[in-house]
Amino acid sequence: MKKNITIIIVLLFSTCLLNAQNTVKIIVNPANSITSISKVKLSNIFLKKVTKFDNGVLAVPVDLVGDSPVREVFSNKYLGKSVAAVKNYWNQQLFSGAGVPPDEKPASSDVINFVKANAGAIGYISSGTDVSGVKVINVQ
Repeated sequence: MKKNITIIIVLLFSTCLLNAQNTVKIIVNPANSITSISKVKLSNIFLKKVTKFDNGVLAVPVDLVGDSPVREVFSNKYLGKSVAAVKNYWNQQLFSGAGVPPDEKPASSDVINFVKANAGAIGYISSGTDVSGVKVINVQ
C-alpha cells in the first residue's frame, strides 16, 4: 500500500512538471505598448517574415537554444513546426542570403535579460519563470 501511494505521488508530481514545461509565456519589453499578438503574427515575427509589431516598433525575436524543451513546445505550438524543421528553414534562408535566424540564448533568464535590454524584443520562457522586468502578452 505504501509503495502504491509513493508511485501515485511521483506520477502526480511528474505530470505537474511536464505540464509546467509544456506551457510558455510570450514576453516583450515593458516599453512596448502591445498587450496581445495573433498566433500568425507571432510565427511570422519568429520566422522573420514580418519585421514590425502592429504598433510600428521593430520586432527583435530571441530564441532559446535548439535543445531546450521550452523551445520545442514553442516551435510546435506557435510555429507549427519542430525545432529541426525550423532549423532547416533557417539553413535555407542563410544559404539563399534571405535572412539570419533570431539570436539564441541558453536559458530563460538570458531571454529575459535580452528582452529587458531591447525595446523591440520578443521572446518566450517557461511558464514557471519569474517575469519581473518584462511584460507577458497574450496570444490570440
